[in-house]
Amino acid sequence: MKAPRYELDDLLRVMARLRDPATGCPWDIRQDFRSIVPSTLEECYELAQAIEHEDFPHVAEELGDVLFQVVFYAQLGSERDLFSFETIVDTLVTKLLRRHPHVFADGEIEGVVPDRTSVESVKETWESIKQAERSAKSQGATLADVPLALPALPRAQKLQKRAARVNFDWPDVAGVLAKLEEEIAELRRAMAAGSRAGVEEEMGDILFSSVNLARHLELDAETTLRRASAKFEQRFSAMEKLAAAGGKSLHQLSAAELDELWEAAKQAGGDTP
Repeated sequence: MKAPRYELDDLLRVMARLRDPATGCPWDIRQDFRSIVPSTLEECYELAQAIEHEDFPHVAEELGDVLFQVVFYAQLGSERDLFSFETIVDTLVTKLLRRHPHVFADGEIEGVVPDRTSVESVKETWESIKQAERSAKSQGATLADVPLALPALPRAQKLQKRAARVNFDWPDVAGVLAKLEEEIAELRRAMAAGSRAGVEEEMGDILFSSVNLARHLELDAETTLRRASAKFEQRFSAMEKLAAAGGKSLHQLSAAELDELWEAAKQAGGDTP
């Protein structure tokens, strides 16, 4: 006989049991909103990694872990009479209906808009609606409500996108490349001057301009850097294996030998010269 499949109500009940002061889990009982934030971030990154590797059985598992984080926050909110899981769902559905007038006629779930719209039009409508929402929250400034807790790369990208909405942007990639080259020249001058503070500032400008370049190339900066890091990790591991096959470790090799191994690792990975 096939075991019954658990449903959302079962998950909510499990969460309530875990937080039960008398019979629950000691670790779960000790947690609060702030203490589980690191776990939430970690689960989201693990989900992103599973998606990047197209490891779909793990994608389903990691999605469950992310959902558990939502349920955990809902339980904490319910215990303090702040909000409940039902509040979260209601708020989300209301927002989705409001932000998709091109799909839901008259803001009704089953309301159908007969005419299809373009992706470009959707983006315009989406941002206009979000700006109206920010204004309603007294956050009408262009850069308002961009979370400080976002990782640096996506936050920089989001700030740049917001600024571009009011036409504060380079007209093409060439302007961004020129700005990046200008920032590199300024870093060289700061280094020559021996100014630690200046070097840090100019290095930050280079990183910010690099994110802007990625945006203009229609690339996600975070994803692009994650892939570059993965490529470096793969090549470096290949170098270690090649060195070990020759009976040596990397720290025993000269700079020239390391360069030779690096090129060999690139070739092994299918890179063109």
